[in-house]
Amino acid sequence: MESKTYKLLKKLGFNYSETQYGNISIIQVFKKVLITLRNSILLNWFMDSALLSPILPRFLRPRILKIIGCEIGKGVFIGANVTIDSGYADKIIMEENVHVAGHSIILCHQRNLKEYFRGGDYSKLAYNIEKVHLKRGCLIGTKSMIMPGVTVGEGAIVGAYSLVTKDIPEWTIATGRPAKVVKLIPKK
Repeated sequence: MESKTYKLLKKLGFNYSETQYGNISIIQVFKKVLITLRNSILLNWFMDSALLSPILPRFLRPRILKIIGCEIGKGVFIGANVTIDSGYADKIIMEENVHVAGHSIILCHQRNLKEYFRGGDYSKLAYNIEKVHLKRGCLIGTKSMIMPGVTVGEGAIVGAYSLVTKDIPEWTIATGRPAKVVKLIPKK
């Protein structure tokens, strides 16, 4: 049975999963909208400001991500046009000295396709919401995409344009779509 909130959201044109959003209040929806709006403004106005470009990668961008809810360690580098899942920023952990190169994407939610069958409505599927953990000193290469539930190990390197769907072990180099380990980083 549909809740009153779910029916109202449906009337307003929102097509959310009933199983995921059926038991929430209008106040919770409004609060989530305001937080997402605040996060979007911070991300759109300050993450790639030409005026602030000298202090963006190591100073301002990590602080903005921290303000919107990400757990950010010291020495984090965030390149230009990095997109994060701002609605679930609290699910993103970046330990010390993590580098995320430009145009990369970090996602914390995706549709749960286990309940998707022929004739089904994709938009009514619930989301899987999972953490993304980037461990100390790892590098995410340019235009890479990190999917929900992934941990990139300490010192690991993810090559440019990679799609990371599974955990990457520490001190390895992984690349590809989907990313696979191609090299172990040797000890000196």
